[in-house]
Amino acid sequence: MTAAPYATVGGVTRAGAVVVQYGSSSGLSTTRRTVISQNTAGIPGSAETEDNFGKRLTSGDLNNDGYADLVVGAEDEDVDGDKDGGAVVVVWGGRSGLSGGQSIADPARSAHDSYGMSLAVGDFDGNGRNELAVGSTGKDIRIHHGIGKNVAPASSVELTADLYPGIVHGAEALTTGDVNGDGTDDLVITGTYLIEDPYTYYDATHVYLGSPSGPVRQTVLRSDSWQTAAAVGDLNGDGYDDVVTGAPPGSVQEGDGGSVSVYLGSSSGTRTQPAQTITQDTPGVPGADEPDDWFGHWLSVDDINGDGYADLAVSANFETIGTAKLAGSVTVLRGAPGGLTTTGAQSLTQNTAGVPGTAETADRFGWAVRLTDVNGDGRADLFAGADGENDADGGVWSLRGSSSGVTTKGATSWGPASVGVPATGYPRLGQGILQ
Repeated sequence: MTAAPYATVGGVTRAGAVVVQYGSSSGLSTTRRTVISQNTAGIPGSAETEDNFGKRLTSGDLNNDGYADLVVGAEDEDVDGDKDGGAVVVVWGGRSGLSGGQSIADPARSAHDSYGMSLAVGDFDGNGRNELAVGSTGKDIRIHHGIGKNVAPASSVELTADLYPGIVHGAEALTTGDVNGDGTDDLVITGTYLIEDPYTYYDATHVYLGSPSGPVRQTVLRSDSWQTAAAVGDLNGDGYDDVVTGAPPGSVQEGDGGSVSVYLGSSSGTRTQPAQTITQDTPGVPGADEPDDWFGHWLSVDDINGDGYADLAVSANFETIGTAKLAGSVTVLRGAPGGLTTTGAQSLTQNTAGVPGTAETADRFGWAVRLTDVNGDGRADLFAGADGENDADGGVWSLRGSSSGVTTKGATSWGPASVGVPATGYPRLGQGILQ
């Protein structure tokens, strides 16, 4: 699932749309797909200027019917006169795909803006039914329980996260995993941590362990640089998910061009000190640590080569390729018993042999990345969005996983027109990819 959050819908600019392409043994097809907007029948709301429907995406089975549902954030939607209040829409999965939906109301609209700027689905209380976590520009996270078709959530709980509120603050990103191996989902929050209101704060990733009473804070992984991303998966194959954080430029200690840090999971949760911090100057990592590369802007974890260790895809969306500034690249690092290894690391750009296209200024290849198995061969495939491609039309690249890592054999790419999104204006397809 990819988003074109600035797509024109029904003549309305920057309304936003989501493209759902269904997997098969041959991968993804540009024709076997569904395009969803707020003008789609059964979807709440209507396409309006600057709603940016689809800027955030997540999925999971919310109503326990065995089909994954899609959750869409429209963080800039005006709601009942509340400018940029934000909206969250669930689109229901079923035997025939996605259709119909309902809004998840914001219970505390006056407390924040941009409701839906971050999203995650998981079973945080271990009762066998998924909940929906929603972030905003506020201090806290909202956990919705008991979501079902045509019924309001059974309950809504405010998770006190002590985030620094405001634009570009709040809950910047949410993701889930099981870092202590107890079978209950844990919640990982990326956002600025508020120590003393209103002036003392630092950037951090917050780990909340699932429990019968809901997520409980385990640790705060503090950073000296602005964190924008986190990903969760079992890199070292020990049965505990690990947390990887990304820190773009801002700290010499962590690299002028950005870095990623690995926090290993254990029976007591995530360790508080990073086992590894990797930059493009780390031996074995392709490229060089250069100012403003933004290495670590977006992260995704899954097993590419089927060896039982999850691997990591790292975007450096502002990387210069040749003379093309802001062209972008994606680095793939392999999982290993110690966490990540730089042995066999790969760097992929639009100038890599076999990758469609050419690296051009402001393409921002790798703005979003996702590792997921779409052809059922047991190996995760790599998807990379380049939201600046073709004068901000945007595009998505698909590269398959193999026993030797990501392969460019059979690599494909597509732009908005190929998947039913109007190229009018600046749709920026690929700015969002399902997390």
